[in-house]
Amino acid sequence: MKPATVLPVVSSLLVLGLGTTACQGDVEEPEPGPEQPELDESSLPFSESRDSAGVRIVENAQPADTAFLDWRIGPEPSVTIGVAVGDEAQMLHLVMGATMLADGRIVVAEGSSSQLKVFDSSGARVATWGGRGEGPGEFPEQMLHRIEPWLGDSIVAWYGPGWRVSVFDSEGNFDRTFLGPSGNQATWQAGRPRLAARDGTILTSLDGDERVDTALIEIRDGKGGLQASLGYHPARRPLYFSRELRLSAWDDLVIVSSHDRYEFKAYATDGSLVRIVRREYETRMPVAADILVSPTLRPELRIPLEREMLRVPQSQIAPTFPAFSWVMSDAAGYLWVKEYQPPREQRPVPLWTVFNPEGRVLGYIETPVGMNIYQIGEDYILGHIEDELGVEYVQVWPLERWIG
Repeated sequence: MKPATVLPVVSSLLVLGLGTTACQGDVEEPEPGPEQPELDESSLPFSESRDSAGVRIVENAQPADTAFLDWRIGPEPSVTIGVAVGDEAQMLHLVMGATMLADGRIVVAEGSSSQLKVFDSSGARVATWGGRGEGPGEFPEQMLHRIEPWLGDSIVAWYGPGWRVSVFDSEGNFDRTFLGPSGNQATWQAGRPRLAARDGTILTSLDGDERVDTALIEIRDGKGGLQASLGYHPARRPLYFSRELRLSAWDDLVIVSSHDRYEFKAYATDGSLVRIVRREYETRMPVAADILVSPTLRPELRIPLEREMLRVPQSQIAPTFPAFSWVMSDAAGYLWVKEYQPPREQRPVPLWTVFNPEGRVLGYIETPVGMNIYQIGEDYILGHIEDELGVEYVQVWPLERWIG
């Protein structure tokens, strides 16, 4: 991938190599290091910021098709966990999430075994936490839903029924469980855990009662108590290509967004709205012919279903395609937004728009094909893929970025 514009300014790798030593006596002064590139402001997409009633609003133009970041994801993974045949301890089935700890160990949440499987930085399995059961630190069969890093180097895992949250330290020692039916009726009403924020809070969503197309978003503290309410936000509607709620942490903020528009509302964990980031995009109307049926279905099933889809009335189809697919942030405070591709126009490689920590668009980056990304670190991407036989792998891909 050859970028058309150079956007960031200094490689973190180059910074480490530019230290100098004072000359003493006749010691020859070392040759100057490589010249640091300067940020070309004219190469960045147009961006405008303003304040409105204490809220910072950042408006961004849509980047040109050639506006790729000068960042590099390695040509192959540096770590691969999972095998098709051989050592059963290395096999994975029904991966629900993964996270990398500070020491390089990788914890994988496996739904089939209800276990948190721990692997070292080379991909070798070194420990197992949790397991099936109803006891402390255990999970009901095939109900383990997600795992995320949390305050310090601890991790949280949530699971059904009732959306309980369990906390473990970095050695797998179980700490506590909160939310869900193990608490009182008030905590039962806390809603579904959706996001673990870096300050030790949990973002939850609860479907509206009368307004069924909305969800109540709340911030809960580390014991399940209500810390702040973010109010009702647009949620899923029963339409093809319908909007869906997207939540993400962004440094010390949390993002609430609906992917029917390219807009991200960033809240402090006290519930105050502090930033709104928008980006221009092309709106397009889907039609029945855009409702694709999986090509892997047998012809006797696929062909009648395709015909049925062509008869779907326009009233059951959303007025526009989603504005984007997914949003997440990285360890350096940058926001990554996965671009939506209409079903009949799927590009071979996933495309993401990257925003700097202030909400300004920097440009595009492509990520490995078929990867469900769980975590973006300073210098790696961690995610999950399946091969053509359905064998699952968790992989770490090296990421080299130029940050000014």
